[in-house]
Amino acid sequence: MTTERVSTGRSLAPDLARGLMLLLIALAHAPGFLSSWRSGMPVLDDIALFVKSLIADNQARAMFVFLFGYGMGQLAHRHHARGGDWPGLRALLRRRSIWLVLIGFAHTILLVPIDIVAIYGLALLLFTPLVRATDRTLGWTAALTLVPATLLLAWQSVNAQLGIEAGAPVTFAAFMEPAYAAHVLANLTKPAEALLGVVMVLPGMLLGVWAARRRYLDRPAEHRTTLRRTTLGLLTLALIGRLPAALLAAGVWHTDTMSLQWMVAVAHDLTGFAGGIGLAAAVGLASARIGDRPGGFTTALAALGQRSLTFYLVQSAVWLALFYPFTFNLRDEVSVAGSYGIAAVVFVVSVLLAEWMRRTGQRGPMEVLLRRMSYPRPTASNAASP
Repeated sequence: MTTERVSTGRSLAPDLARGLMLLLIALAHAPGFLSSWRSGMPVLDDIALFVKSLIADNQARAMFVFLFGYGMGQLAHRHHARGGDWPGLRALLRRRSIWLVLIGFAHTILLVPIDIVAIYGLALLLFTPLVRATDRTLGWTAALTLVPATLLLAWQSVNAQLGIEAGAPVTFAAFMEPAYAAHVLANLTKPAEALLGVVMVLPGMLLGVWAARRRYLDRPAEHRTTLRRTTLGLLTLALIGRLPAALLAAGVWHTDTMSLQWMVAVAHDLTGFAGGIGLAAAVGLASARIGDRPGGFTTALAALGQRSLTFYLVQSAVWLALFYPFTFNLRDEVSVAGSYGIAAVVFVVSVLLAEWMRRTGQRGPMEVLLRRMSYPRPTASNAASP
């Protein structure tokens, strides 16, 4: 056996998708720490803002959320395959959700306030029974929560666009503290905002659970037709729905009509859900073609996906080190296009580090912690049982 996927029995597609997701997250987050998105090369900045809006904003998050739900569906499937019952699964999910909340809160307070992990944990903790809900219940709940989720995201998008037009993008730069101790103190109240984010992750999370039941990414070769249709349909929809907002962000066109800005934002963020799922389906389709013999880059990208929580936090540590006043303080020195270069470098280095960890047999430290805290340690009597 030459690959980690084969030796561990892991499915390639979910890990590949999580690895790609980290690139999109880096592209979405890096500009959020700059003081200005305008440099001496306006054309380059406009191109970067166009790409940011079309590909990353509220689409990377949708992919992240869908894959989280898919992972919960995989966990439930493995639990039942080992003969586990619902009370055991419920306890496992609740332990896992509590630790996700704790990790997310620590991330927000000690690193940067852009956490999604605690929101996942809260969503799972509050809605654990939905993991075993009927398909009909999953569908209706996802549809009903999609409305407030889209409106909340659109409200953020409108404010962001107004900031771009005013030459003062809504970023963290204006709220950065001069010292790390003050930074930590200022972030102590940020975890409370995670509750508002729960409604924004529920639609994608529940669709991920639904997809996992059908093993779309676990057995992509058996679902080529569905994955192909999903990829083409959802990515086309995302392109059509997100293009107006991308053109607006790049300054190709302008409108002072608030109702039109809201329409553009709603279309952008609603089809962002479609785009995130479509990207996951595209990775599933690609993995079906790759088969059981992934190449070097594919193996390395999957290794990154297997350690996605660890490297998600690593990204935040990089942003803290580069952009804050008490570190290198590059927030005024880097353009939005430059931040994309930094994001690309961070992603490439992450892939290389993950591959090194795979070759040396090291799991991601945060994945190890989460697993140890989620699964109860066997007692002496249980350990002696056959």
